[in-house]
Amino acid sequence: MVVDAKTGAVIHEENADTRLHPASLTKMMTLYIAFQAIQRGEIGLDSVITIPSAAAAQPPSKLGLRTGQKIKFRYLLRAAAVKSANDAATAIGFAISGSEEAFAKRMNATAQAMGMRNTTFVNQHGLTHPNHLSSARDMTVLGRHMIYDFPQYYNLFSRRTADAGIKQVNNTNRRFLAAYEGADGIKTGFTNAAGYNLVASAKRGDRRIIATVFGGTSTANRNARVMKLLDQGFASPAGKPATGRAPALVAAAPAL
Repeated sequence: MVVDAKTGAVIHEENADTRLHPASLTKMMTLYIAFQAIQRGEIGLDSVITIPSAAAAQPPSKLGLRTGQKIKFRYLLRAAAVKSANDAATAIGFAISGSEEAFAKRMNATAQAMGMRNTTFVNQHGLTHPNHLSSARDMTVLGRHMIYDFPQYYNLFSRRTADAGIKQVNNTNRRFLAAYEGADGIKTGFTNAAGYNLVASAKRGDRRIIATVFGGTSTANRNARVMKLLDQGFASPAGKPATGRAPALVAAAPAL
């Protein structure tokens, strides 16, 4: 799926509504809700979080959190966004909603409010589950909302490295960020079931393009496909004026 970010106009799509494993693209929704919770005063960037055993037990990629460890919420956000840490993403869900199940309900309610019609979330991290599915169109919608609803946090996705409290972490998307002019995000994902996924965004002048690929065969293959799609986007007519409306802030479900 390739779209003009500002107007939402679809430039190219292929199998965009096929339900597939999103892998760590899931963490965009986890982080979206975290930013929303901060905005609503449910939690603060400097809130101290006690790590539950369910978070500490997650497989890599992980920050290395231990059960009972205390860490500021901001470091969990950085680890989930930059390193794609599964333990950090799980801890975010517990900190906001108290359990993986309760947070997943909020994820699904928010997805429905955004019009993500082919998405069902079961967990916060995106590790493979038969019912945890999304589509290229839906993840593009989510990426667009991430950019426009929370511009004050969006820069997190372009950081090559980040201080995650207990260690410095490297961006899983750093090869793409370094290789493509104007690239500034958003999120990678990989599992054996999903292949190599990426929701990518790049801005040149006053134009921003978002391209989403599911099922790449390697990091290099995925990045090459995404860059070709972004090139196609920038080469296409703008369609609507550059002053086209950005998405309105979603009135997502209340905290559960």
